[in-house]
Amino acid sequence: MSIEPDERPLVLVVDDEPANLQLMRRILNRDYRLLFARDGQRALELAQSEKPDIVLLDVMMPGMTGHEVCRRLKSLPQTARIPVLFVTALTDPDDELAGFAAGAVDYLNKPVSPAIVLARLRTHLSLVDLDELERTCLAIVQRLGRAAEFKDNETGYHVIRMSHYASILGRAAGLTERAAKDLLNAAPMHDIGKIGIPDSILTKPGKLTAEEWAVMQTHPTIGGEIIGDHDDRMLTMARVVALSHHEKWDGSGYPEGLAGEDIPLEGRIVAVADVFDALATKRPYKHAWTIEETVGYIRAESGKHFDPAIVALLEPCLPEMLAVKERWAERE
Repeated sequence: MSIEPDERPLVLVVDDEPANLQLMRRILNRDYRLLFARDGQRALELAQSEKPDIVLLDVMMPGMTGHEVCRRLKSLPQTARIPVLFVTALTDPDDELAGFAAGAVDYLNKPVSPAIVLARLRTHLSLVDLDELERTCLAIVQRLGRAAEFKDNETGYHVIRMSHYASILGRAAGLTERAAKDLLNAAPMHDIGKIGIPDSILTKPGKLTAEEWAVMQTHPTIGGEIIGDHDDRMLTMARVVALSHHEKWDGSGYPEGLAGEDIPLEGRIVAVADVFDALATKRPYKHAWTIEETVGYIRAESGKHFDPAIVALLEPCLPEMLAVKERWAERE
């Protein structure tokens, strides 16, 4: 007979007093799997080897304090995402501030209330689940964006670079940090509609016929249909970007022929970011333009293809954009 795995969350409890560890065992043993450590070094070893879901950490311990343990946990990639709750008799606000500065997510005061301990654990583990769900959804979105790039024979890091460029320009254009982050995560979906374009058109080496070009111009609409209508903030933005990134400031773009500020701001930003990367990067059919040539072209198209206000932000944003370009350079 097979034994079902124990899927209860794993909690690491760290305290130098055995009585406190025994108390936590009584409170938590029914609902959680438990690990115990009586000093900071052992806590670090267990956190790295066992990957607990959450850590309950005393502050005042001999040798390494809880604050130092927390800082070390947050500095290690394999443990940085594990939430840390301090359990301490210290009540001075400065001590709490020091704990939050070290990376803790909450404080529990000794003597502990069993009901509060259990409630706080449930809350923070739920937040961990939500964070994991969000990261999983973002990974799926990014891979769908890459699927469109593969179909179009795009370069490997194009979607990453242009998304960062869009986020940088978005912040400069006045987007909040939250909206700029959403744009970073939504922009990879800008060409998802190319999945619906026949390969005979998408990969044709020569000039498209009028009929083929008409089919190509449907890819923003297809992208909007693939993404669909959602309550989710980021997916809503992704749909807007997919539908509007080929519109032009002078109204000559597609699919709707929108002009000026009737084009959503996110679409105007992605239009500049997308062309910047296309020009400044080597492709199978072209050499990379210099940054001067790329910026010169975008400036020449200000008021025609591009929103003049976004073009004006390009030069101030160049140092940050060039750092992205260097970090995500194509591999030969």
